[in-house]
Amino acid sequence: MSTPDIATSPAGPGTLYLVPAPLDFGCDSQIPVEDCLPGATLRAAAGLTHWVCENAKSARALLKRIDAVVPLAAPIQQMAIQELPREVHKKGDHGGGFDARGLLADLVAGHDVGLLSEAGMPAVADPGSSVVRAAHDLGAAVVPLVGPVSLLLALAASGLGGQEFAFSGYLPQDAEARRQRIRDLEALALKRGQTQIVIETPYRNDALLQALVQTLQPNTRLAVAAGLSLPQARIQSRNVKAWRALPAGELGKLPAVFAFGR
Repeated sequence: MSTPDIATSPAGPGTLYLVPAPLDFGCDSQIPVEDCLPGATLRAAAGLTHWVCENAKSARALLKRIDAVVPLAAPIQQMAIQELPREVHKKGDHGGGFDARGLLADLVAGHDVGLLSEAGMPAVADPGSSVVRAAHDLGAAVVPLVGPVSLLLALAASGLGGQEFAFSGYLPQDAEARRQRIRDLEALALKRGQTQIVIETPYRNDALLQALVQTLQPNTRLAVAAGLSLPQARIQSRNVKAWRALPAGELGKLPAVFAFGR
C-alpha cells in the first residue's frame, strides 16, 4: 500500500507522543490531573498542538484539565484534533487492518503529535496501535510518556504472578461462550503459571465477576481492581472458594480489571 500523498518536512517528521490519560473517564468524580500524571508528562502534553484521539470531546476536556495546571501552547479551539475512525472503535486496530498514515499528515509535515485515548495509555487495551505502527513506518520517533496503565497497576496489586501474564481483553457476552472462554484461560493459567487479565464495560462488571466466581475452580486466585487511582479504589484478591463465601458485591460504574491464576 502506498504512502498517502502528503507534504513532508525537510527536517523530517515530528515525534509521536503517547500521552496517558487519568483513569477516571466516565466516573462520577474526577481526580486532580496532577495526582496521576507527573509534571514532565503534563508539560510535554501542554506543548502539543496536534492530536490523534479516540474522541475529540473527551480530548478537549482533558486538555482543559491540563491547562489548569500547565498553560497550553495554544488555545484548544486552534488545535488540530483528529479522531480515529468509528470502525477502529468497533473492531479495534491491533490486528493491522487499518492504515493510520492518513491521520499523520501533520507528523510528516514536521509537527509533534500527541496520541490520546480516553483513559490510561493509548494502544494498551485501547485503540491506537495502528497510529504507532504508522509513525514507525513513516520514520518518526515514538515517545511514550509516563502515566497510569490500569492493567499493570492491577497486576502489581493482585498477588498473582507477574513474570508471565496475558491480556485477553473482553470476554464473550453470551453466557455459555463466556464460561468456556474462562475455562480455557484458566487451564492456560494453571498449566503455565500465566496470569490472565480481562476487562469489561463498567455496567457489565458485576455480571463478569459473577461468571468468574461461578466458573473458576475453587483454588484459583481471583483479583478484582476497581477504580484504580481514584479515592474509592477497591482491590481484592482471594481464592474463588473465599469469593463464593462472600455476599455478591457490586462494582457499580467503576472501571475494573480482573486477573486470575495460580
